[in-house]
Amino acid sequence: MTSDQKGIALFLVLWVLTLLSVIVGEFCHTMRTEVNITRNFKEETEAYYIALAGLNTAITELVRNVKMPQKTPLPEKGEEEEKQDKIEWRINADIPAIPFAQGYFKVKIENESGKININKADRRLLKMMLDRFDIEDEDKDIIADSVLDWRDKDNLHLLNGAEDDYYLSLETPYECKDGDLDSIEELLLVRGMTSEIFYGGLKEMITVLQDETPVRKIKKTVSRKKKFDFSRINI
Repeated sequence: MTSDQKGIALFLVLWVLTLLSVIVGEFCHTMRTEVNITRNFKEETEAYYIALAGLNTAITELVRNVKMPQKTPLPEKGEEEEKQDKIEWRINADIPAIPFAQGYFKVKIENESGKININKADRRLLKMMLDRFDIEDEDKDIIADSVLDWRDKDNLHLLNGAEDDYYLSLETPYECKDGDLDSIEELLLVRGMTSEIFYGGLKEMITVLQDETPVRKIKKTVSRKKKFDFSRINI
């Protein structure tokens, strides 16, 4: 074998090794990505059902408080069950975190009947809510009009509002809702709304539930649907 042939053979060997290294590296990267996706899905699923357990626990305890105000202690209770029995399950109570499965849940019970229904508030009421925040009058007008445009059925924006033409021009485009808000967090999608305003006090002032007392609401749900409508509860 001549020196030229040896050089070509060496080049081919190096080229094959390089190709195999790339294939192995890509395979390892793919496997690592799949492992991360699987782990994230597992953790997300666990978190969802832990939150769901917290929701169901709160509903159970509230119903039990109404049906059986005086709790009768049961024998052979574990330490965690005894701690849970001492918790005050009531509105605005400081409910501690409760361990569940591989995590824990923390419940906060609030009275929604005293809040402003963001789906019913008119422009005047929207601006009154925004008056407590240190923002320019122009920004208040933008938020108020944009909330109204977000809720109305047409595609015509108010003077300071926004419709599809604005939202579709954003870096991450989306369409205007043109309907009632399903959750208060949806307000963060509205033009002019910021996390500083929303989490700085506005969140505690608003609701998307109907202006009814909880008792009347549950009675109406039971009589019409024969079961509790969990879709109206945000986890």
